[in-house]
Parts: sequence; C-alpha cells; structure tokens
Amino acid sequence: MTTANLSRRKLIYLADMRLPTDWAHGIQIMKMCESFALAGIAVELVVPRRFNKIKQDPFSYYNIRHRFKITKLPCIDLMPLSNSAFIFLLQKFSFLISARVYLSFKKFYILYTREHWAGLFFPKVALEIHVLPVKIKTIDIAIWRRARALIVLTNFIKQKIVAARIAADKILIAPDGVDAADFNLPLSPAQARQALDLPADKKLVIYSGSLSLYSWKGVDILLKAAHYLPDNVLVVLVGGSEAEIQSIKSKITTDNVLLVGRQPYAKIPYYLKAADVLALPNKSGDVMSEQYTSPLKMFEYMASGRPIVASDLPSLREVLNEDNALLVPPGDPLALARGIMQTVNDRETAEHRAARACQDVERYSWQKRAQNILNLIQSK
Repeated sequence: MTTANLSRRKLIYLADMRLPTDWAHGIQIMKMCESFALAGIAVELVVPRRFNKIKQDPFSYYNIRHRFKITKLPCIDLMPLSNSAFIFLLQKFSFLISARVYLSFKKFYILYTREHWAGLFFPKVALEIHVLPVKIKTIDIAIWRRARALIVLTNFIKQKIVAARIAADKILIAPDGVDAADFNLPLSPAQARQALDLPADKKLVIYSGSLSLYSWKGVDILLKAAHYLPDNVLVVLVGGSEAEIQSIKSKITTDNVLLVGRQPYAKIPYYLKAADVLALPNKSGDVMSEQYTSPLKMFEYMASGRPIVASDLPSLREVLNEDNALLVPPGDPLALARGIMQTVNDRETAEHRAARACQDVERYSWQKRAQNILNLIQSK
C-alpha cells in the first residue's frame, strides 16, 4: 500500500501506561507513534487517565514532534494505594474495557499494542511482544493466533512462538531503535563534560538506565568492577529512583562512583557523549537478559559514537559484535574492569569500534522499524 493510501487510514496505539513516564517503555511507545505518523498514517495513542507525578506535556518531555493525537480514557486507578498483582490486573482490565467501549465508536485500519490481554478484547491486533510467559498456555496461543501480526524484539522470542505452532510469516523480528541524530551530538567529550559540570581530569565510565541493584541489568556487577579500577576512573550512574539511589549509596565502599539520578531525556545524549566508556553489564542466568531484551540504551550508546563495553550475551549479540563493542563475560566484575581499562588504554581500537557502532546503528532507526512493521501488517 502506498503512502498516499496510508494517509487515508488510521492506526490506534493502545498502551496501558502512565504518560509521561520515566521508564524506557514510555520513550519506545512515543517514538513509535511518531514514526508511524511520519510514515504517513494517522495515529492516535490511547492511554488510561491516571494520577501522575510528572505534569509535563508528553511531547516536550520526550522531545517528540506533535504529529499524533493522545487520548486518555477513564479507568480504575488504585496503584498509588497498592501495587499488588490483583490491583495491577484490575487496572489493566478496566483500561481494556474502557478502550473497548471507546473504540467501538471509532473507525481505524490498524490496532497496535504491547498489551497481551488486548487480544481477548479485540480481533486482529498487531501485537508487539517483549517477553514471553514463563509457561506458554492455551490462552496465550489463542491470542497469538487471533492477532493480525506479531512483532518481537529478538529471534529467540520468534522461535519460541513458532514452536507453539504459530505461522512464522506473521512474525516480524524488530529490535528496538533510536533517532541517531538525537545522540550523535556535534560536541567533543570535553565540551559535553563542561556542559554537565563533570570532571575533566577523570576517565568516565557511564551507565544510563535502571539502578535496581540485583536485577539482570547488572548494576551490582558494575559497582563491584569499580573496586578494580584506578582512582582516575570514575563510574557515573545516570538514572534510578530515589529509593534505588539511596540503596546504592548505602552500599558504595569506593570513592570512584558518582550518582547523578534521573535526568531529562534531552540530557541523556550529553552524558553519553561525555563518556570514555559506556557500560552495558547485563547478567547471565535470566531469560530476559539472555534472550528477550533489546535495550534502548544499547542503541543510544551506539548512536553516541562512544566506545561500548558490554556483556557477551546472545540477546545483545543480535546487534553487537567484536567489531562494534568490546564484549566481556557476563556477571564477572574483574572481567568487566579489565574490559573497561583495555578500552581506556587502547584508544585507537576503542574509537574504531565506536565509529563502527555509529555506522551499524543506522539500520535501527525508529522510522525504519515503523515502516517494516507497517509492511508486515499491510501484507496480512
């Protein structure tokens, strides 16, 4: 279908989320809506109306062009009172019921969502899948079969769905993406440090994202690696809730760790550009880390043009390799520290890898991702 024909159609993106949110899925959903709109289709993002401490307009919060409509629907909102599984499901299904009523009066060409249970309420959804159930049940298979198309982050997810007797030709592997121009700033690392008031006399190892200490994202491994780094190397952690930051502060026993807290999305490119090394220390032993994840930070790191040291995991190897990153054994603080120092000391090789990563990431733009998804949906 041509862009001209698409312009007469409408895509509804259904997302059960507080908007805006400082979690990564908020960036991903808003970027995809923007990219669908740039592909020439009318887009409406439908979300629940819920209490939100963040009062900023979503478009300015994420630095997104105002090319699509956002609609907030009334639904049950009890999470400020309790985060139990029952309350979570009650809220989710209240939103889906509200959406079912709202959309019964709407005409649209594509219903796109990351909400697994939306498949019970709507036929022929385009369902984006980031994680699989621990045990795939009959109802999961029924939802996948009912879907118009399935969009997955990794080949591992696709193969498990195909093993459940879902047709391979309705499944698209679509890793996450990045707007490279947002992160490849026309600044030197020294200029970025000056803008952020970061020390000019240190080698900076920067990690951006969740600071949950014992999750598969490996922040605890990076903190342990800091013990093996010399005094002139500073580990900078960008992100984290106040509770996460306080938990880390209580456990830090070295002087070479700096926590700067959560930062506006527009400032993240400056932190990445300031780095001598960008750390991606995901751990092994967790299926999410080993097979399912397609971290936004990985693509942002690549686009920044700064050297990457990452865990050698199958999920990350779908994008990273020895040419565009230094890969180290996962879960090993000493190996991570050695990889960091190798990158710091061998600048020629490090800069070559960084330049290759910056080149490779051009394949993973949000707009290319959106167009590939639309091509699949239109073929069904």
